[in-house]
Amino acid sequence: MEEGFFNLKSLREQVYEYLKIQLNEGKLEHGAFLNLNAISAEMGISKTPLRDALFQLEAEGFVTIYPRRGVKVNTLTLEKIRNIYQILGGLEGAVLVEVAAKFRKKDVDAMRQFNEEMKNALQQNDFERFYSRNLDFHNAYLELSENTDLLRTVRILKERLYEFPRSKGFLKEWEVASTGEHDRLIELLAKGDFNGAADYIRDVHWSFAVQERFIRKYYFGLAAQTVER
Repeated sequence: MEEGFFNLKSLREQVYEYLKIQLNEGKLEHGAFLNLNAISAEMGISKTPLRDALFQLEAEGFVTIYPRRGVKVNTLTLEKIRNIYQILGGLEGAVLVEVAAKFRKKDVDAMRQFNEEMKNALQQNDFERFYSRNLDFHNAYLELSENTDLLRTVRILKERLYEFPRSKGFLKEWEVASTGEHDRLIELLAKGDFNGAADYIRDVHWSFAVQERFIRKYYFGLAAQTVER
């Protein structure tokens, strides 16, 4: 019985990862209903592990399950982005205050190095490297936290913003502004001003109001006044 349980769990995880890859590559379109029969046939599986994987994706905000109607891929709307930014600003700010006693010069040095690599990647039009180092920059302080539930929430929200589907290009004016904000955050942390750093990450770096003009261009390709809320 236990062996069957673990086999089923493993299959569920495989289906979950498969669906996330499909979302990442844009093969499952936002706003579309999934063809569950086609997915089951393509993977050669029953509906049970597929259903379980979809429950997890719904809990993480990637799909919505409508009883007797089907499963719909959620659209990343402007309002959803606004909500995610507010949550991330609050959570990352809380972490900066929480880890103050653990933070060391080597952590500041690591953040500075990651940010310099981001600037170099930007000059070389290397989006993948820029994206990876951006995550590394934030993880330099996030991973000092022992709050695994908070870290999981942050990871899922960032996946929602960046991964499904994964953008392959820059909005360079935004990336330049972002690395400049990173420089300011590093300055605050180097001085030991963790409350100031928390305020800055919440009120500037993850502020929807501050970043809105970039968000509208990056996600919707439209000027600020033309996107419906």
